[in-house]
Amino acid sequence: MKKSILAYLYEHMYYLRHRNKRLGNFSIYKNAIINKSGVEIGGPSRVFKKKLPIYYFAKNIDGINFAVTTLWERDLKDHGPYKYFMQRVGVQFIREATDLFEIQDSKYDFLTSSHCLEHVANPLKALREWNRVTKKNGYLILVLPNKAGNFDKNRKVTKFKHILKDFNRDVKESDMTHFKEISKFHEFSMDKNSGSYDEFITRCKNNLKIRGLHHHVFDKKLIKEMLEWSDYILLDFKTDSCNFFTLAMKI
Repeated sequence: MKKSILAYLYEHMYYLRHRNKRLGNFSIYKNAIINKSGVEIGGPSRVFKKKLPIYYFAKNIDGINFAVTTLWERDLKDHGPYKYFMQRVGVQFIREATDLFEIQDSKYDFLTSSHCLEHVANPLKALREWNRVTKKNGYLILVLPNKAGNFDKNRKVTKFKHILKDFNRDVKESDMTHFKEISKFHEFSMDKNSGSYDEFITRCKNNLKIRGLHHHVFDKKLIKEMLEWSDYILLDFKTDSCNFFTLAMKI
């Protein structure tokens, strides 16, 4: 369905109103997705409306969420509408990030994901699957948390060999390897929604349903290693106090 002129104007006003919030080199991200079709894992995401406003420039975007109800979304439907920006709507799929079944190989020009991969127990399995559904020379826009600005600040960065071991063991989303580390080093002062310690521990133990845990902690070196292993070339890497912004290309 074609949008009205009023809808276009409203979107444009929104884009202009938040122009001072954009990543400084947003143009290279824009050029990767403009007038192209993509898919987002774990959205919709605020960062793709303001800091990296790819929703405004993409032709269309489908969405992937792991369940019909999550901490962030509710009442989703497999093959239902994915309402990602104002009147823009793609197709909603209910899938694990590591298993995008029924989505054909090389379907999308680009794939985006913001603050999702840290919630995945087997990130290399996810990246390999994301690579599968992306066209050759297609793009990956990946936003991950910078531990300096969130409740992981007391944890150590995960080693690539650990993440590779998880892949080789085919670790499932029920994995609780990092539970003791998380419960010991979680910075409660930076997590307003954690509740009491006992409430937090209960939520952690129910992670298969809730998916609130950050399994792994990232830095630039680890991100680069994961992308190279997954057959991506790192094109750009930027950081702020809370985020790592990454643009990569499938090879």
